[in-house]
Amino acid sequence: MNKGCVITLAAVIGILSVALGIYFYKQSKKDPVVYETEKPVIADIVKKTVATGSIKPRLEVNIKPQVSGVVDELFVEAGQMVKKGERIARIKLVPSQVNINNAQSSVELARIRYEQARRDLARQQEVFSKKLDVETARARFENAKQEDERNKKLFGEGVISEQQYQQIKRDLDIAKAEFENMKLVSGNNLKQFEAEVEIRRQELNAAIDNLQLLREGATKNSQQVANIVVSTVDGMVLDVPVEEGTSVIERNNFNEGTSIAIVADMTSLIFEGKVDESDVGKLREGMPLELTIGAIEGSKFGATLEYIAPKGNLEEGTVKFQVRAAIEPAKDVFLRAGYSASGDIILDKKEKVLAVKERDIIFEKDTTYVEVQTGEQQFQKKQVQLGLSDGIQIEVVSGLDSTTMVKVQKKL
Repeated sequence: MNKGCVITLAAVIGILSVALGIYFYKQSKKDPVVYETEKPVIADIVKKTVATGSIKPRLEVNIKPQVSGVVDELFVEAGQMVKKGERIARIKLVPSQVNINNAQSSVELARIRYEQARRDLARQQEVFSKKLDVETARARFENAKQEDERNKKLFGEGVISEQQYQQIKRDLDIAKAEFENMKLVSGNNLKQFEAEVEIRRQELNAAIDNLQLLREGATKNSQQVANIVVSTVDGMVLDVPVEEGTSVIERNNFNEGTSIAIVADMTSLIFEGKVDESDVGKLREGMPLELTIGAIEGSKFGATLEYIAPKGNLEEGTVKFQVRAAIEPAKDVFLRAGYSASGDIILDKKEKVLAVKERDIIFEKDTTYVEVQTGEQQFQKKQVQLGLSDGIQIEVVSGLDSTTMVKVQKKL
């Protein structure tokens, strides 16, 4: 039994020895590691940041009705070009009986005020034509003159005191001033009554127009029909969010109103996006952008940065700042509102500089090195001074020339 175990153990040891011998033999036959090298290149290095956002029209207007009601007919559809003042839709009014009753009461009240103003004007015209107000003032002035002449004699005879006589002279001066003033005021009073009649007439017409507007949706004297919605700008209809039969509300101080259509000027587009707070300090107005639009492959569009938000917003743990850029007109491509886009903002640029791959740089504390070839598969670390980087290539300011072979650092 013991003899069998010894034989088995010896066989196992022999097999293991052969296996180890084969393994070490194969390891000794492996090819040595060959390191690749590259020469520095002359290249343009551009450092940029990316803003993500979308394409929008600079001018986009929500067209809203002046009256509430139901959309009776639509005259446009999305994609159609319209001019300022062109019809968008017609609104069928559904007036409230309470509002109509209030409007009728306003008409009657305005009519009463207008008739009263006309009667007051007629009386003033009669007074003015007969000069009754002026003659009254003249009569008081004449009486005051006669009283002054009579009391002047009495004062000379010593019948009345000087104080009494001076009071009579003051009364004469007042009567004279009133007479002169009345000659000027008489015509002005007539004009005031005429103006009052005109004001009351306009109030009556406005009340009548309001009643007619509630009943019919239009007024006879207005150049624009209130229940006809028109475009307020030239442009393209981007969307018509309502259909015929939809109830709509007019825009007022208490309600934004219902949008009948959205019209925009598609000849002037902007890019609105957001950049990270780490890059916003490097931006300035007037910087060029290169826009890439996901829906349009293989095309780049130029733009110019024109706005940088003074305040950022916290989004998903990062502060983002809004930016806006004016897009250069595209000749052969139609840019649609709402396209997602990304804008490359050029922060810095170096042209025709010596550069190496950033992967080949060795960082040790505050010093940077590359490994240069000194012989066949022999390398030596050499300190270099670096400049601008675009994340792939990095500028070499000093320490290398274009003939030096640099070891490619393979990342494990």
